[in-house]
Amino acid sequence: MDRFILYIGNKNYSSWSFRPWMALTGCGIDFDERLIPFDFDAGNPRIREISPTGRVPVLYHGDVCVWESLAIIEYAAEIFPDAGIWPKARSDRAVARSVSMEMLSGFRALRNACPMNIRRKQARIDVSDEVRADVERIETIWRELRAASGGPFLFGAFSAADAMFAPVVNRFDIYDLVHSEDTLAYMAAVKSHPAWAKWQSAALAEPWVVAEDEV
Repeated sequence: MDRFILYIGNKNYSSWSFRPWMALTGCGIDFDERLIPFDFDAGNPRIREISPTGRVPVLYHGDVCVWESLAIIEYAAEIFPDAGIWPKARSDRAVARSVSMEMLSGFRALRNACPMNIRRKQARIDVSDEVRADVERIETIWRELRAASGGPFLFGAFSAADAMFAPVVNRFDIYDLVHSEDTLAYMAAVKSHPAWAKWQSAALAEPWVVAEDEV
């Protein structure tokens, strides 16, 4: 079988790259990583050589090209159905896909005001009511799913749903947005995952600084 090749951007900033990388790594799927840093004012023109949208992440599998984070995750789940990318129970899979899609399409106020930044030291910022509403909705999702599954992750075992929310864990942490015990417990579980530690270590070693993402 052809190996997966996953093209990603800067690990310090690229939240959308982080999601499929975290899902594949966290579920034990082997792949080759290709990092194309966006270290120019307008990104990096090299990305257009491999991406139909001019953005990362992009997955290549033989002559198959898949772009967009959730589409990459879904493709991997088809190729590796026993990897545990999605929960085992059909009802849980439906909910996991629903909250993952909500993450994909929503929470724009949070994403715009609080970019992912692994290197940033924790410091609180003032946020709008729209950002606070996003935070509250995400906390509700996490609380309800972990209460139903028993944790430590959203559906008990680590899954793609946790990978989809991994950049939010960073945002909540570095901008000091949350303080409830159950939210912090979930964040601690995600940050203790070996895949998170591996990504974080590489992000901290990166030399690139993108001014617009330095809040």
